[in-house]
Amino acid sequence: MKIVLAENFRTVFYTPFYAAYAKGEFARLGVDVSFVESPTPGSAIELMYQGKVDVVWGGPLRAIKLRDDQAPVDKALLAFCEVVGKDPFFLVTSIPETPANHFALSDLMTARLAVVSEVPTPWLCLQEDIRDAGLNPSDIDIVSDKTMAQNLEAVLDGSVAYAQLFEPYVSLAVQRGARIVYKSADRGMTAYTTFLSTASSIERNREAFEHMATAIENVRDWINHAEPSEIVQQVKPFYPHIDTDVLETCIARYQKLGLWTCQRKISEDGFYQLRQSMKNGSFINSLPQYDQCVIAI
Repeated sequence: MKIVLAENFRTVFYTPFYAAYAKGEFARLGVDVSFVESPTPGSAIELMYQGKVDVVWGGPLRAIKLRDDQAPVDKALLAFCEVVGKDPFFLVTSIPETPANHFALSDLMTARLAVVSEVPTPWLCLQEDIRDAGLNPSDIDIVSDKTMAQNLEAVLDGSVAYAQLFEPYVSLAVQRGARIVYKSADRGMTAYTTFLSTASSIERNREAFEHMATAIENVRDWINHAEPSEIVQQVKPFYPHIDTDVLETCIARYQKLGLWTCQRKISEDGFYQLRQSMKNGSFINSLPQYDQCVIAI
């Protein structure tokens, strides 16, 4: 069974996908998976519409958004198999910690915050945390047009007080003297990354997709409990741009947060947390239901 899988983009929190491939789990179950890189985050979906790929990975946000937009049946997406069940983003700062300045989200109200521009989910979810703290995200002075690489430099040189980053930028920031002040995963379940496909592709490839979900479940215990150095040995070829010691630190940090749920069923609590963030952030107008956006595989 041949499957063309489009990457949303290549980042550390997607490690379980690469681990399942590198450890031969897809192949062992009879699925010949080939990866196609996306030119930009989200553009993989267009490749699927064109028939060039069978499945993508990414956030259920896209399935929810298309349902809210009342996309035609052939354009609607269905999510299956949760791989990342918590938010992988952090807030970092170069402001030294003292007994008098222990971080709280209210500190953002009087500071400059650089938020993620590449994809919408991180800032939508952080805004919901801010609202849950009784604060108004619209009152924050944000920088929303820079890349995470640029925001890393900005938080280090003091151009911004706080930056919203994922790994490896977090570990690189800490290496250079910054500190983590907020872990978005601490809010609990947020359905963050799944497989996504169209109904017609699922109908054609259902057996292969079932095996791919099994492969992901098969690496769950290993990805969460193996030594980071052992995991890096398997997945390092997918991350040639990240030094080995940094990659080990990234993986250890994500393991500690319990980020990688790697389960066939997408968390309903996580789905509704994401949907609420989208609705309150004015990203959607309606409240699409779980069964409209998720399919059991």
